[in-house]
Amino acid sequence: MAGHSKWANIQHRKGRQDEKRGKVWTRIIREIMVAARSGGGDPAANPRLRLAIDKAKAANMPADNIKRNIDKATGNLEGVNYEEIRYEGYGIGGAAIIVDTMTDNRVRTVAEVRHAFNKYGGNMGTEGSVAFQFKHCGQLVFAPGTSEDKVMEVALEAGAEDVVTDDDGAIEVITAPGEFEAVKNALVAAGLVPEIAEVTMRAENTIEIVGDDAVRMQKLLDVLEDLDDVQEVYHNAAL
Repeated sequence: MAGHSKWANIQHRKGRQDEKRGKVWTRIIREIMVAARSGGGDPAANPRLRLAIDKAKAANMPADNIKRNIDKATGNLEGVNYEEIRYEGYGIGGAAIIVDTMTDNRVRTVAEVRHAFNKYGGNMGTEGSVAFQFKHCGQLVFAPGTSEDKVMEVALEAGAEDVVTDDDGAIEVITAPGEFEAVKNALVAAGLVPEIAEVTMRAENTIEIVGDDAVRMQKLLDVLEDLDDVQEVYHNAAL
């Protein structure tokens, strides 16, 4: 299956994440705590916690930090209670945006998200207003030049739903959320290491935004991502 060009967007996003390393640990810690509280502190029995721990290790978080935050979440240590809230809205040119947050103060968070949308040319929508334009799935992205045949063979054998070759040569493997770990492990075991590997909200269709509108859209996305309570920002803009 062919897809649109996403490599430039992905590389930009990775660059933004590298710039914000200080915030990465904070966001991972929240994810660990929510995952442990909702599914228990045993990674072997909690897939969401396993993924959060993988993120923590990839970000070079010490094992003691990981354990301490699992203990806080499961009641062995005193900690903060975080609530997951999703906001939806529209950016420049009607592009769809989903903002996932974890917060200990919902009033503060909704005010900050709404202010960002309003100030930078977007509009906050109601629950469900744009989510139907996205698919909750596992996504593994390989750099242009990776063997498409090898990726396809290993991924589909391991239970992937689809393999998409983008216009710029990047290869995306799409999985059901529950199959993500198995597919990722099979690919890595075959020597195929993805640039991006995550359970995400993947846009079903993209809207191309160019020129000044693309600059404005990127500013809106950057401001949303920089909010303290924001964990992830998903959108369907091809910038």
